[in-house]
Amino acid sequence: MPMTAPMLTLQLLQRQKDALPLAQRQVIDVILRDPGAAVLATVEQLAAQAGVSMPTIVRMCRRFGFDSVREFMVALAQTLAVSGSHLHRSVEAEDPTDAVISKITHAAASALTHLGRSLDPARIDEVAAAMARASRIDCYSVGAASSFMTQELQSRLFRLGLTANAIFDAHQQLVSASTLGKDGVAFVISHVGRMPYTLEAARFAREHGATVVALTQPDTPLAELADLLLPVSVPQDAVMRVGTEAYLAHLMVIEILMVRLAQILGPRVVSDMQQYKRLLETHGFDSYEYMGFQQPVQARHGDGKESRSGTVGAKARRKVE
Repeated sequence: MPMTAPMLTLQLLQRQKDALPLAQRQVIDVILRDPGAAVLATVEQLAAQAGVSMPTIVRMCRRFGFDSVREFMVALAQTLAVSGSHLHRSVEAEDPTDAVISKITHAAASALTHLGRSLDPARIDEVAAAMARASRIDCYSVGAASSFMTQELQSRLFRLGLTANAIFDAHQQLVSASTLGKDGVAFVISHVGRMPYTLEAARFAREHGATVVALTQPDTPLAELADLLLPVSVPQDAVMRVGTEAYLAHLMVIEILMVRLAQILGPRVVSDMQQYKRLLETHGFDSYEYMGFQQPVQARHGDGKESRSGTVGAKARRKVE
């Protein structure tokens, strides 16, 4: 009579991970980060991602009762096919609120930690240098998530004093691509990395001599097309095509890139940005002046004295009393 195959769930891997040697824990981390990709990976690929040897993966599989890596992966694939939450990759339907908070925040922190380890400093510098010397930077995207990122990137570049546009329309992207020239940069953001008309605009920009920068997943058509790739790999979201962890990872790349770009552009840019901040604090839509209110005296002078209107109000109250 054949033996029953061992049970394997993502929760079991998570629970028993801490009892494993460090090298085997690294393998579990890779699997939990993206179980679907782990199932499709070869032993060599899995070992490379975890930074361990192939025998380490074999030993890890045996710790869970499997004689081979193949048997382990078959069990994992079966688990993914019949289980898993449709709410979040780490959250089960019966989880209480504290578990939901813990699992989602830990998953996001893990994704950002992986991003920090995977980003190539030399590539960040290449992209920042290309943007610093560009005559114009046009940012392309399609879809709600990527368009949000593109608008954020254009706004940050504008504050750095660079000529930049955020373009979402297919025809305008083609017009932009045809006019950027060898001194321009086409910065394309697409987590999915295979939107047809955005790919066409990126290809057109490259043919006209522009430098094409792509913020996308590796091994996508956009990644292959780019001159400079900023790869972002996060686990697939259970609900959205571009999930929260992808949002956070893209924003983090933009933040890193903008800080590095400001360093390259020099002290004048930093001084200008501080001036913009002071200006908006004084005259922005949420300032006291714009709203027609008078700031508290403490905020204006820090001397603790009453304002004129405050004194008048106090006198009025005393008169009534």
